[in-house]
Amino acid sequence: MTLPLFPSAWMTEDHRLLQDSAARFFAEQWQPRAAGWRTAGLMERSTWQEAGAQGLLCAAMPEGLGGGGGDFGHEAVIVMAAARANLGGFGGSVHSAIVAPYLLHHGSPAQQARWLPALARGERVGAIAMTEPGTGSDLQAIRTRARRDGEHYVISGQKTFITNGQNADLIIIVCRTNDAPGARGLSLLVAEIDEGTAGLTRRRLDKVGLKAQDTSELFFDDLRVPASHLLGASEGLAFAQLMGELPQERLVIACQAVAMMERALADTIAYAKQRTAFGQPIWAFQNTRFVLAQAQSDLLAARALLDAAIGAHLQGTLDAARAALVKAWCSDLVSRLTDACLQLFGGYGYMLETPIAELWADARVTRIYGGTNEIMKELASRSM
Repeated sequence: MTLPLFPSAWMTEDHRLLQDSAARFFAEQWQPRAAGWRTAGLMERSTWQEAGAQGLLCAAMPEGLGGGGGDFGHEAVIVMAAARANLGGFGGSVHSAIVAPYLLHHGSPAQQARWLPALARGERVGAIAMTEPGTGSDLQAIRTRARRDGEHYVISGQKTFITNGQNADLIIIVCRTNDAPGARGLSLLVAEIDEGTAGLTRRRLDKVGLKAQDTSELFFDDLRVPASHLLGASEGLAFAQLMGELPQERLVIACQAVAMMERALADTIAYAKQRTAFGQPIWAFQNTRFVLAQAQSDLLAARALLDAAIGAHLQGTLDAARAALVKAWCSDLVSRLTDACLQLFGGYGYMLETPIAELWADARVTRIYGGTNEIMKELASRSM
């Protein structure tokens, strides 16, 4: 960056070392392969074991369960390093900072021991299946059913926009286990998908951005899941479980948004200083400098807001309303900032061979997933 960001008060030396290690790994090992992943629409399955071997999965999970023994700050620096690397959608944030915490906070000791070490090593890939066609942020309207049949549940239904949907073989499914109205009938079931597992069909979705992320539709046709894979002491707890974990998911999206802004601004400043027009660098034009100065001030504000939210989350004081607003503000801003940066690249900015075009396309979904920004503001308004 041309102007240094203020130091993040929550970051320790351990966080900084992990940040540097993650950035170096992504730059040296994964960025040279990123174009192929975008073309293929997913990262090959072996990349998950690579990430696990580097300590880049489940960094905040207890060491006794195979994790890194860190805190959310360790997950945050990995999420942000991946976003700055412009990889096109590595799904490690869902795997490590969303799926794994559900197992840690709501799983039994036996479930934790069974699944968390495998996630940390990259031997299993995690996903969470919430959204359905016609049912996005309104979780109470979920229709996927799980019928009890002896020592199993039999699941039927459809989920869509599922991150890691093609590679995932450990899927938390939000489903209706009884006929209680609204949220009271919802439960979380964990499906292990192994070779030969019947009852699951996947369809990869082609997206505007995040081209390397294997987002999919999942179809459940009498998928059998052991009753022992229910998360929680009883049925009907899913809504409370989801509400407890969603603030961290939204904070993860804010981390992605801020890191994408950092990368976009750094690339644009470098381009403006070497690209010439009318015999001088475009940096020499006042409009260019004003646009980038505004972008720098926006980024400083976003990083300060994000740092405050991460600090609060580490102290256990980040509530759902503030997390929703942080997510909404940062994701609105990354769309505006990447658009302004793309404009300074001119025609080259619209070419997908230029990283700014990929960042611009990737940024758009941050205003949608994790709950649309309109829903974020509605949730926040209820606490006002």
